[in-house]
Amino acid sequence: MTPFTTQSLESALTAKLMLNFGKTPEEATDQEMMKACALVLRDVMAMRRVEVKKQIRRQQQKQVHYLSLEFLMGRSLMKNAYNLEVLPQLREALEHLGFKAADIFEIEPDAGLGNGGLGRLAACYLDSMTTLEIPAAGYSICYELGIFKQKIVEGQQVELPDNWKDLGAAWLLPKPEEAQTVQFGGTLREFWDDGHLHIVNENATSVLAVPCDMVVAGYGTDHVNTLRLWDARSTKPVDMSLFSRGEYLKAAEEEAMAATIAKVLYPEDNHYEGKSLRLKQQYFFVSATVQSIATKHLDTYGTLKNFHEKNVIQINDTHPALVIPELMRIFIDEAGMDWDEAWDITTKSVAYTNHTVLAEALERWPQSLMESLLPRVWQIIQEISARWQQKVEDFYHDSAKTANMAIIWGGEVRMANLCIAGGMAVNGVSGLHSEILKKDVFRDACSMEPWKFQNVTNGIDHRRWLSEINPGLDALVKELTGGDDYLLQPLALQKLDAYADDKAVLERLAAIKRANKEEFALYAKKTRGVILNPDAIFDVQVKRLHEYKRQLLNVLHIIALYQKLQDDPNAITHPHTFLFGAKAAPGYAVAKRIIRLINSLADQIDHDPICKDKLQVVFLENYRVSLAERLMPASEVSQQISTAGKEASGTGNMKFMMNGALTIGTLDGANVEMHDVLGDENMFLFGLHADEVSRVKREGYVPQRLYSRDDTLRRCLDALRHGFRDGVSYDDLYQRLLFGAGGSPADEYLLLADFDSYCQAERRMAETYADPMQWNRMSLHNIARSGIFAADRAVAEYADNIWHVPHK
Repeated sequence: MTPFTTQSLESALTAKLMLNFGKTPEEATDQEMMKACALVLRDVMAMRRVEVKKQIRRQQQKQVHYLSLEFLMGRSLMKNAYNLEVLPQLREALEHLGFKAADIFEIEPDAGLGNGGLGRLAACYLDSMTTLEIPAAGYSICYELGIFKQKIVEGQQVELPDNWKDLGAAWLLPKPEEAQTVQFGGTLREFWDDGHLHIVNENATSVLAVPCDMVVAGYGTDHVNTLRLWDARSTKPVDMSLFSRGEYLKAAEEEAMAATIAKVLYPEDNHYEGKSLRLKQQYFFVSATVQSIATKHLDTYGTLKNFHEKNVIQINDTHPALVIPELMRIFIDEAGMDWDEAWDITTKSVAYTNHTVLAEALERWPQSLMESLLPRVWQIIQEISARWQQKVEDFYHDSAKTANMAIIWGGEVRMANLCIAGGMAVNGVSGLHSEILKKDVFRDACSMEPWKFQNVTNGIDHRRWLSEINPGLDALVKELTGGDDYLLQPLALQKLDAYADDKAVLERLAAIKRANKEEFALYAKKTRGVILNPDAIFDVQVKRLHEYKRQLLNVLHIIALYQKLQDDPNAITHPHTFLFGAKAAPGYAVAKRIIRLINSLADQIDHDPICKDKLQVVFLENYRVSLAERLMPASEVSQQISTAGKEASGTGNMKFMMNGALTIGTLDGANVEMHDVLGDENMFLFGLHADEVSRVKREGYVPQRLYSRDDTLRRCLDALRHGFRDGVSYDDLYQRLLFGAGGSPADEYLLLADFDSYCQAERRMAETYADPMQWNRMSLHNIARSGIFAADRAVAEYADNIWHVPHK
């Protein structure tokens, strides 16, 4: 039952405008109307949330707590209206009140509380947990600025602050009465009393964690969950005596120091202050969360001894790993448990999802920083480490394995090893990734405790990434599958396979894609002044800029195409547009250089008349969730070209597939499972396999040999040295690929080894595109077989195999 009719929504919006802004609809701005929409829907969800909490308490249900330093929520207005099944009514109500619904939806900022796939996955999972009626909550930091806004100036990335809360705060419900105090630094005083050792932290700096709850509605259910975002405040009031003496900055110093914790997502950590702030952020949100969970548990059950029976804490990557010693601190210091009992409960309460095989992304903290910033937690980690190390030594009697599996070693605290030691489950996020964890990254731990290691392949919110953003395709799917079953049963998409030889259906599919391309072209022209040709192949690579994701390989191939056109202006028979979208971490110099290279190449091609209606490169500035929602339905080719064995899973590949784009990719991450359901005939595979990558590196990889014997490759690399019409040389990238730089080996991610195979895959793709019926048949198969990559399936696997909670 939908909570509103069009008429009742009009009344509710009108009342909200009057009560909150003192305006009639005729007087209200678009911004005020957007806030009014958010407040009206928030009220409905908040009331449902009250009923859900009563039910959880009454039935004493086990709850899932999903901890992630990122939640890339994007925009919420259309999503919440969709899930509440009032989106058509909201559109009509807005139009009746004199507003353009599209403008109201567009004005909402993205809640950019994440950097990429990790945060978007967390958001998708929160939607699925709610839809599947799992009592759950997400936890993160209420970043004031979130991920930066990207501006391209003279081809280079410039980072601007992202003030998402100006309008986005309308979704937040502050809960100051549930604030928690988090302590940093201080000195420990120990004393015995009543047969127990008591440890008190004196002279610590306290920060107040104030929860701001974002309510999340599920689809087709009245169940509502929350995303709890912690804001940071000083526990001390402003010193008015200092203020009175004119020492204004000093008076507000404590408040300013506390506020920095929630100021920005991922401060740079290539200096001591940055490392300190990142560790503060991690402990701040972990400690506040654990205290909050424990307090509510005690209110319900009066004891923490059954904590593990009623709570499961999922750690999304290593960022929340301090949940393990923090639980121990609360169980021992506050609940009076002995070590063994506390450890037993902790290790039955926590599960860890690993998202990377990259060594630099497996967090390690300086021991000295942990010791000074978190003295009690450091004590507990030392004890965990000593006991774990003894366990490893007793099992292996091998000093090398002890060193590899140690939690504290070489002056560092290894967070992944802490997660393995203190967790009941460790899972990878694709079949290949999980095997690499078991056989390579965590091989010794897996041999010792094999029962901990599992796989849950990632999934995406298919309601958002197909039905909501691609209404034309949604309508066709519903018609061909006999209704909207697929919204709650995504495997129903398989029914589309039956239409693979239906010419009329394939032509309709092509028409939907064409309309989406035209719509995106209009958007690109309106917002960026870029002219896109809808007749061209839309060949897309959008994702975080990292060398292992190999945007540079894509660029090298485009340079080869450009040089081919110089040799023969008729070499490209069908227009080909390459679209890039990516943000580089502010301190990642090489990634920023690659962005500049893409823009240099785009400029060169744009000014060469030979390329007109043949070749185009466009860098889409400020890639984010809302831009992806426009781009995915229009995309035809999905570039998933990471070095095999490096991408844990990927979720962009699933979004493209679900919208009918065909993948050019390596057998890496979830591409492997995509290949399992699609076969060679419905995607364009290339490159070395993960085992071959290992062998090539082991045997001694010399990229100069490839350079010397491949004329096409040599010309491409030489073009980097010479630069383009903007006068910028990319000799540094040339040197990096052929000779290495800054301690990195030459061509670390094997771009040159896969170059020829990649070019062949692109040629096969272009040849297939020339046969529209074949192309559309492959596209239909991709959509039909994408249901397995729905987040509902992934969350159900977590619920069944790791969390042990019931679900719808």
